[in-house]
Formats: sequence, C-alpha cells, structure tokens
Amino acid sequence: MKKESIWKPFMLFAWLLAVFAAPLKAQGPTQNLRLTTPAPAAPGLTLEQLLQMARENNPTLGQAQAGIREAVGRTLQVGLWPNPTVGYSGDEIRGGSFGGGEQGVFIQQNVILGGKLSLDRRIFAEEGKQTEAEAEEQRLRVENGVRIAFYQSLAAQQMVEIRMKLSGLAMDAVETTQQLFNVGQADQPDLLQAQVEADEVDLAVITAQQDQQRAWRVLSAVVGRPAMPLALLEGNLEDLPSIESDQIVQTILRDSPAVKIAQLGVTRADAALTRARREIVPDLSVRAGLSNDFEPLGIVSPPTVGLIGFAEVGVNLRIFNRNQGNVQAAKADLDRAHLEVQRVSLVLQQIAAPILQNYGTSHAVAETYKIRTLPNAQRAYELYLQKYRQGAAAYPQVLIAQRTLFNLQTNYIFALESVWINAITLQGLLLTDGLDLPSAPGEIDRSMREINMPVTEIPGARQ
Repeated sequence: MKKESIWKPFMLFAWLLAVFAAPLKAQGPTQNLRLTTPAPAAPGLTLEQLLQMARENNPTLGQAQAGIREAVGRTLQVGLWPNPTVGYSGDEIRGGSFGGGEQGVFIQQNVILGGKLSLDRRIFAEEGKQTEAEAEEQRLRVENGVRIAFYQSLAAQQMVEIRMKLSGLAMDAVETTQQLFNVGQADQPDLLQAQVEADEVDLAVITAQQDQQRAWRVLSAVVGRPAMPLALLEGNLEDLPSIESDQIVQTILRDSPAVKIAQLGVTRADAALTRARREIVPDLSVRAGLSNDFEPLGIVSPPTVGLIGFAEVGVNLRIFNRNQGNVQAAKADLDRAHLEVQRVSLVLQQIAAPILQNYGTSHAVAETYKIRTLPNAQRAYELYLQKYRQGAAAYPQVLIAQRTLFNLQTNYIFALESVWINAITLQGLLLTDGLDLPSAPGEIDRSMREINMPVTEIPGARQ
C-alpha cells in the first residue's frame, strides 16, 4: 500500500500531461517547435496565375513564334522570281581596219517554267505548317511543365507541413520520456532512443524544406521568372483527375502534335517528289539588248550603221541529266515519311503504357489511403489515446500510433503527387518539358523527340 501511494502522484501527473497535450498534438506542432517553415514571401499563387506567367515569360514560346515568322519568310523567298541581269556588251571594240565596232547594253532574264516556283512555295508552306504544329506542341509542353511543377511544389509544401507536425510529435515524445525517466518509469535507453528519433525527424524536416526549395526553383524556371521568391501555393492535391485508359490513348493518337507533324511530313515529301519530277521541264534564258554599230557604210565620210538591236533565247536541254537521282531520293523520302507516321503512333503508345500503369497504381494507392488506411490509422490513434486516459494503455503506444498516422499521411502525399504527374502527362499528350528548345524550320526531321519524361517513385517507398 505504501509503494502504491508513492507512485500515484506521478501517474496522475503523467495522465494530466497526456490529457492537456493530446489536443495540441491533434492540431499539429505548436510554437515550441525547433524547426519552422520559411515564411512565404508573397501571397498565395494559383495554377492559372502561374500559367499566365509562363505564357508571358517562358522564352521557348517566343522562339516558337519566331520559328513561324521564319517559315513565312522562307516561303516568300523561295517563290520569288530570279533577278534579271543588266550588263555591257562590246564587239570589235578597236574597230579593225574600218575603225568601227559595236558597243551597247543588254538585259537577261531566266524564265522558270513548269510551275516549279509554285511547287517550291508549296513545299515550304507545308514546312511552315509543321512549324505551326511545333509551336502548338511547345505551348502544350510549357503548360504541362508548369502544371507538373506546380503540383510537385504543392506536394513539397504539404510535405513540409506534415514533417513539421511529426517533428512536434517527436519533441513531445522526448519531453514525455524525460518526465517518465525522472520518475523512474523509463530508463536511459528509452530516453536516448526518443532523442535519436527526434533528431531524425528534424533532419527529415530539413530535407523536406530543401525539397520544397528545389521544387520551387524548378517551377519558377519553367514560368520564366527564376528570381521569384518562395510563395504559398493554393491548390487541392486531393481533387484528383479521372482518366479512362482506352480513351486517353486514342486521344493522344488523334490530337498529338507529333502525329500532326509526321502527317505534314508526308504532304511535304509528296510535294518534294512532284517538284523533283517537274525539274525535267527546261527553263528559258532570254537576253535582249541595244548597241551602236560604228562600222562605216561608204569610203568617203561614210555614215555608220548606227543603232541595232539583238535578242537571244536559250533552252537547257535535259538530255543526260533528267534529275533521275533526286526523283529516286524523293520517292525514298516519301516512303520514309509514311513510315514515320506509323512509328510516331507506336512510340506514343509505348511511352503511354508505363505512365498509364503508374497512374492506375498511384490512383488506387491514394484511394485506399483516403478511404481505408488513413481513417483506420486515425481511429487507432484515437483509441490508444482513449485507453491511455483510462489507464489501460501506455503513453508510448499513443506516440507510436500518432507517428504511424503521420507517416501514412506522408505516403499519401507521395501517392497524390504521383497521380497528378502521370495524369497531367497523359492529358497533356505526353508533352512535359517546358524548357525544351522548339525545332526551327528546316530542322523538323524527327516528329517524336520527347525524351525527358517524368519519373515518379512508387507511392509509399519514401518514409
């Protein structure tokens, strides 16, 4: 009886400590946290605001528009007639024994026949359409890059909040263990273990803050404002998009700019083949002029012949060189363009396959966490807390249950982030790199060039 009366005050103190500390722990860390999240330097930003920033500041969009203007100029230039040649002509300038000679001027013009200039314009017009498709592709790439960076940064922001709460929990565990150690209900290894766990959680907070800074730098770079200070992001990670696997693949194959560029490549190759075949039509070379003939007509003070005109017309005969080699090369290029359309479709399906799998897995994990795992963990924590208040459970069990709840919330954020990244990639037609250099006119020889696809970890793999 005497021993029980000695321990009763300490048990009562521990119970009161848990009762008053529980509401604070349920709300998250309080002002006594050792680590704090950097205060945002600007008001909350929405996704639409960041998209507008990118439209105004991302340099690749300006490069894409410059490419369109370049294509227009190239189309104009290739259809222009060749410039005429103006020159001087002279014959028997020294006059010979009669003191005569001819001197004058001429103008020469090459006349392009067979509609070759219009065919040249058609080829470059199709190239211009490819450039316009490239600009549309770059717009999607930038917007999708902003969306992915936004949700990655939003997830990092929420991860800092979760890590901070876990840090507060770890600090409470150290303080409680110290109290129990002081009254003899905990030993030295328990106290050391609690301190080690608190240090690990503090390092996790620092890592989360660094991840947030990295994600923010990526986001600010994609929107074209690298000096933009860290700001609070406004968004809802749990408002997940819904994707139908079969429909999204068909949408990608139908609407992808890569497919359109490949199809325009077929049209351009067909025009190039027609132009190669038309090369057999000869062009005219026209030359005309006026000269003064000083040759005398008589012996004594004779008059000279005077002004005379001349004209020449020449045709280049296509006898040996009928452009056979270029026609053969154009046929091969057309075959290659047809196969490129097929290749692009297959590549798109190949790239979409693992992203669809990641989306489905991440979505299932997120839904399971939301519907069953997190509610069960929350309920387990509440039950342990209730039992502790009733004296039927030890306080470390309450801490373990709460720590488990926070770890599951961390994994839940990873799962949500993965869902968003994969969904944006699929809905954005597999275009993600917002700083990829758009191809210039004349350089679009590879329709499918997206190689910087997002890679996400398996939800729950990080702790």
